[in-house]
Amino acid sequence: MSTTIARPFVDPAALKATVEAVSARRELGQVTFTAFSESAGGLTSRTETGPLLQAGVPDETRHGKYTLHSDEPVPLLGTDTAPSPAEYVLKALAGCYIVTLSTLAASRNITLEKIQLTLSFDIDLSGFLGIDDSVRKGATSIQVDVELESPDAPREVLADLAKALETTSPIRDTLANPVQVITTLV
Repeated sequence: MSTTIARPFVDPAALKATVEAVSARRELGQVTFTAFSESAGGLTSRTETGPLLQAGVPDETRHGKYTLHSDEPVPLLGTDTAPSPAEYVLKALAGCYIVTLSTLAASRNITLEKIQLTLSFDIDLSGFLGIDDSVRKGATSIQVDVELESPDAPREVLADLAKALETTSPIRDTLANPVQVITTLV
């Protein structure tokens, strides 16, 4: 999948205004995404976006605005009616990488004409299935191949841009580092 457009992916002036606003009012940088999910039968689930909170103020316009469905492929006991949770993890990372690359390029005055990502999620199901307790239950690795095209940036500049993903992407940081996940029966 590729994205090709003639204008900048991110408006540098809008990026600068956002950085200035969050610098002046740090609470604007405190954002909470919410979602509501329920079983839709079998291994399928239905999830709706909830309100977005910024600086503690809810934006209710996002409440129920988007609905996401997930299932598992038939060989993994699902009915293959929607993407799997693992594919949503890849989508989350891909979406964040595109946002991050676009923002980094704008901040560095690099014009991008194309961003293309190829992603894979490796897992050994023997951990999840309880066959081998020594095997991790989650992904053993996630790979991302990044293809960038620019009319004016040399390959080494694009390589630096791609390398910067490892230290600037919020979703990569979430996946690569321990994060507190609190699960509570209500």
